[in-house]
Amino acid sequence: MSIDRRTFINRSAATSAGVALAGAAGTAAAEPAQAQERGHQPKRASLRVLGTTDVHGHVLNWDYFTDKEYDDKDHNDVGLAKIATLVEQARAEKGHHRTLLIDAGDIIQGTQLSYYYARVEPITGRHDKHAPKHPMALAMNHMRYDAAALGNHEFNYGIPVLRAFQAQCDFPLLAANALDAKTLKPAFPPYVVKHIRVPGAPDVKVGVLGLTNPGIAIWDKGNVHGKMTFPGLVEQAKIYVPKLRSLGCDVVICTDHSGLDGSTSYGDALPYPENASSLVAEQVPGIDAILVGHTHVERPCTIVANAQTGKKVVLSEPLMWGMRLSVFDLDLQLRHGRWEVVSVTAEVRNANTVPEDPQVAKLVRAEHQRVVAYVNQVIGTCKEAMSAAQAPYRDTPIIDFINFVQAATVKEALAKTAYASLPVLSQAACFSRSASIPAGKVSLRDVAGLYVYENTLDARVLTGAQVKDYLEWSARYFVQTPVGAPVDVAKLTNANSTPDYNYDVLGGGLTYDIDVSQPAGSRIVKLAFQGKPIDPKAQFVLAVNNYRANGGGNFPHVASAKSVWSDSDEIRNTIIAWVKANKTIDPAVFASGGWRLTRAGVPLF
Repeated sequence: MSIDRRTFINRSAATSAGVALAGAAGTAAAEPAQAQERGHQPKRASLRVLGTTDVHGHVLNWDYFTDKEYDDKDHNDVGLAKIATLVEQARAEKGHHRTLLIDAGDIIQGTQLSYYYARVEPITGRHDKHAPKHPMALAMNHMRYDAAALGNHEFNYGIPVLRAFQAQCDFPLLAANALDAKTLKPAFPPYVVKHIRVPGAPDVKVGVLGLTNPGIAIWDKGNVHGKMTFPGLVEQAKIYVPKLRSLGCDVVICTDHSGLDGSTSYGDALPYPENASSLVAEQVPGIDAILVGHTHVERPCTIVANAQTGKKVVLSEPLMWGMRLSVFDLDLQLRHGRWEVVSVTAEVRNANTVPEDPQVAKLVRAEHQRVVAYVNQVIGTCKEAMSAAQAPYRDTPIIDFINFVQAATVKEALAKTAYASLPVLSQAACFSRSASIPAGKVSLRDVAGLYVYENTLDARVLTGAQVKDYLEWSARYFVQTPVGAPVDVAKLTNANSTPDYNYDVLGGGLTYDIDVSQPAGSRIVKLAFQGKPIDPKAQFVLAVNNYRANGGGNFPHVASAKSVWSDSDEIRNTIIAWVKANKTIDPAVFASGGWRLTRAGVPLF
């Protein structure tokens, strides 16, 4: 058997009948079929599909914010160099000629390595033989990826950077639900079809359908509005899965940058769910397996029955950043001249069990060293060490610093406008509990580690009443804890799986208590501005990141509020520029102690 790596799009054949699969844990399997012809056993074939997702710019097992090898409490390793070793092992087991490698998106954002080639030395800057190559393209091309779905973070740097990355890839970037806003035609290839050669039998035709996240329309509105539109995953899969079957595909694999559980972080701002992979499996007949992405969780194997056919669809999501590799194994049987899938299994493999592939590491060594030098440049000093370790449950100077810089930036921008007299509040969240700024010399990586996302700054007008609603929504993050009950900080936060980045602290002269003994929606007490109870009718300007301003997290009022200013530069760069200009970070200037957790008026800490 061998794989013809060319895209197959022109030939077609009759759609095969669906196979009723009966699933067990980790496996979906069918009863053995009768022999095709009397006295002859049917032909068998097998193939393997390997999958990664949410690699987020990790090639090497390196943390550019700490300037050392990556490690966490579970001793995970990260990066495509590690994954490449797992991939080669998996290919050797099954046969290179019958193994495909795909990705489910969020490739080019997340580390300073990927940021550098989007903003500092951008891949869009030159068009000659010496133009910089994106490290992710270098690694993925070497690893011989067959396809990758687009993730929402692919759009963070704008469409020109994404198109430049696309041009550097030797494999297609797929997105059946990324459409040109004017023509409503696909802006990227919806699918690719691969041939697997079977000696003495027809090729096995494998269709790979790529689906991205509708939330892009909200989260990266500034980059895509009027250019692209993003319908739902189920809606587009219903168009393209039958098309792939009509093209003669024996196997249909989806690679979805969308989680499993049907949840949505943007409320009713869009008619399409954010995490729709299980819905795709349930509502769209004809799919054999789905590589799941977006939610940064490890789900080795989930089985969902299709509501129409009863067929069991196998889904797998490997852990993010190249920590895990999903492995799908499919067995097929030749019936009446067509291949049919009779079993699918899925598992994940751990990148910390293998060494880095030396060839991948060598490919990106020069780029890596350039970025290490860039992030280690000293840009200022700090009078006291600051840490985000307690930021999710205590007011900490390191988060106050973000709010201080954001508010100062907006105040300066509005100084000569009709909004100059309005007080400026600011919103910030703890993106990384390991973020810290040392006492003494401060490097660029120290400051960049405070803000790991490519968010930009916006300014929206809210009333005092709306500010309170906003804070109530944010305070849902805490687990309700009755008076007298023991307090365990490890169990106090992330209620209903709310991530840290969806817990906002508001600064800029506000003070307030969060009473965690009360139910969500009734927790904000003693809300004051500059020492006086806040006036529900008073107007404020909120310095807010574009993710939140565009509806991310479904916070009330802000997405519909009037925007009075916005910036195209990343907030990270704004903070770095502030440190370079002011030279010294002094927590005494901005540490506010503006909020605290209480129960019936008694502080928890």
